[in-house]
Amino acid sequence: MAKVKKAYFCRECGFEAPKWLGKCPSCGAWNTFAEEIVARENGSVPAAVVGAVPKAQPQRVHDISRSDHRRLHLGNAEVDRVLGGGMVPGSLVLLGGEPGIGKSTLSLQIALAGNGLKTLYVSGEESAEQIRMRAERLGIGNDECLVYPETLLENIVAQISELRPDLVVIDSIQTIYTDLVESSAGSVSQIRECAATLLKYAKSTSTSILIIGHITKDGSIAGPKILEHIVDVVLQFEGDSNNVYRILRGIKNRFGATFEIGVFEMLDSGLRGVDNPSEILLTHYEEPLSGIAVGAAADGIRPYLIEVQALVSGAAYGTPQRTATGFDARRMSMLLAVVEKRLGMKMFQKDVFLNFAGGFRVADPGLDLAVVAAVVSSYFDKPVAEGVCCAGEIGLSGEVRPAPRTEQRIAEAARLGFRRIIVSGYLAAGAKRPRGIEVVTINSIRELPQALFME
Repeated sequence: MAKVKKAYFCRECGFEAPKWLGKCPSCGAWNTFAEEIVARENGSVPAAVVGAVPKAQPQRVHDISRSDHRRLHLGNAEVDRVLGGGMVPGSLVLLGGEPGIGKSTLSLQIALAGNGLKTLYVSGEESAEQIRMRAERLGIGNDECLVYPETLLENIVAQISELRPDLVVIDSIQTIYTDLVESSAGSVSQIRECAATLLKYAKSTSTSILIIGHITKDGSIAGPKILEHIVDVVLQFEGDSNNVYRILRGIKNRFGATFEIGVFEMLDSGLRGVDNPSEILLTHYEEPLSGIAVGAAADGIRPYLIEVQALVSGAAYGTPQRTATGFDARRMSMLLAVVEKRLGMKMFQKDVFLNFAGGFRVADPGLDLAVVAAVVSSYFDKPVAEGVCCAGEIGLSGEVRPAPRTEQRIAEAARLGFRRIIVSGYLAAGAKRPRGIEVVTINSIRELPQALFME
């Protein structure tokens, strides 16, 4: 007879407690514990579910045989770039993002891509007819894609074992449940059990599995934190649903680095990869406008140029407003304090509004100089000289520090035809300076106005 166990789980972080608690000792959230009944028959998942796993033996590192597994190219250059060149066979990848951001669209495009992979698309949220409608809009290009609407884990694993696909897409993990756990789908115990079973099957059969996960209101992956520890790769799909641009960012990757990003544009026919993000983030105006500066940013190793817009106006009320869209408001307040202290600009009497083109969210300290340049331009109502961009980090004493990967930023600005780039004077003397662009070095923001407005 099955052994029944009752436990309380935190809905925010998955912390397990033997009794109800008002405050979670792990994440500090209040009133998040819910009772769940956990029932297992032998304390583990039956071997028939995950397949026969060979018994492992301890080995020395140099005695371990090295397999030459080729990465699976998913037919999407941006996704392959973020994964480090493709998907590793036997890996478990988690894709998270806000509702309506395009997770299901991206996963279905991968399944339908003409990549030569036999793909099983498991849908727990949509019927087969709904998937067919979306597939016709995206364009059906892979005859090897099989659609399977199912939510019971045992049936899904049985179909995977019978079909032996190269890639399995599960949309989503919150809708999958197993009969081994007596709780509703999407609960902490169900997510943990289903993810662990899929991981065991992927490793034992070298089947690549892509699962979609929901997120909470604060932007973290819904379910227990152990879900992110179980999987091999965690991808975050970011962007504003009101804008057409999306960013795919790697948060965790056991098979590569996490400094790459993928940029997509949402169209009627699905998501289109953007090879050159700089072109969509720069706006060309008929006449120069004040309060606009161009910053050379770098997300990981991928440089791009982005337009920074600032508006400085007199404060109508006693307390000036500070509003930043796509930028850390606390860092903006720090930069405004440095400007007031080092340049003598009376920012305590001004409202400041900051915006980044394209609705992008940036956290690159190398854009500090561009932010200050836009603020200075709007303060004096004087446009920045044409063909000028900035790249540098600003300290509290007003010094301009070199931004990470400054050489790549300079090369990107030169490639896009900018005539001058303002960087830190502390840049290494041996840094490469491509032809066709003038590199202006400054050591303090006191030198910034002259560098911005000189023709």
